[in-house]
Amino acid sequence: MEKTAVLLVNLGTPEAADTQSVRRYLAQFLSDPRVIDLPHWKWLPILHGIILRVRPRRSAKLYKLIWTEEGSPLILHARRQQAALQERLSETGIDVVLAMSYGRPGLGDILDQLHRQKVRRLLVLPLYPQYSSTTVGSVWDGVQRSLTGWRDVPELLFIRDYPVHPDYIAALVARVRHYVANHGKPDRLLLSYHGIPVRYAEAGDDYPERCRLTTEQLKRRLPDLAITQAFQSKFGREEWLTPATIDTVRQLGRQGVRHVAVIAPGFSADCLETLQELKQENARAFYEAGGQQFDYIPAVNDHPFFIDCLEDLVRQRLRMPVKIKSNC
Repeated sequence: MEKTAVLLVNLGTPEAADTQSVRRYLAQFLSDPRVIDLPHWKWLPILHGIILRVRPRRSAKLYKLIWTEEGSPLILHARRQQAALQERLSETGIDVVLAMSYGRPGLGDILDQLHRQKVRRLLVLPLYPQYSSTTVGSVWDGVQRSLTGWRDVPELLFIRDYPVHPDYIAALVARVRHYVANHGKPDRLLLSYHGIPVRYAEAGDDYPERCRLTTEQLKRRLPDLAITQAFQSKFGREEWLTPATIDTVRQLGRQGVRHVAVIAPGFSADCLETLQELKQENARAFYEAGGQQFDYIPAVNDHPFFIDCLEDLVRQRLRMPVKIKSNC
């Protein structure tokens, strides 16, 4: 039988929470034209002359706030997702491997490894629920670059996204319902997605629409909650998608909203943007604006329903028998 592999891909993380490691990571991440699409002659002097001289030290301090004894939360959750999906597919003989677009394990290195193993059928599954050219598009580019030198190119299957997959939505709903059962019903449930420049959307990136689809599903499944959508993590001076999460949080506090819970449907694994930006920075902004209770609801991580989602995506695309799911 031809060897088949499933390649899970996420963004990536520094290898350590120190300035040097963060600088290496940011240099790779911010050099990707999918992330910053300015001409290199214009952008690279700014990146290397200004940003990489200042930002790594500041970002390293933030990473230290969320770092664990086992390392980066993102890589830990991603490896648990990989292991859980591998167990679900144990009877198939398919290998489930993990790569990162930036940092390690590097996408190119993992694809070289699969090449040596003579993989002839490769299913690439980016761990981004909503497509964006800045994330999924970057994975596509990275895979194509790596395959360019192969004489024996494998059959390539690529999953674009899964914004309304029933099991993915079920995992988010389960997270919210668990929170409500333990902490009470919030006055507002805030859905915070990572933002992108408005210019990217105007040029054809349908990320805002993919986020809207997820939000609509959550509103249908959680009709008893007041839900607001916002976008976080703005970088640079140009216009990004709005409303901004940090502005929304402050506005809610000033309006007298007492209890806010936030969940990040665009992140399949907890990371700096969820554990520090949302859980800490946005909480502080809410309290300073007069709010009384602000809680972060964890990402889907390795929740069984999310593993159901990944398994179903793989089995459907590879035309394999579909198994009974955990949320049935």
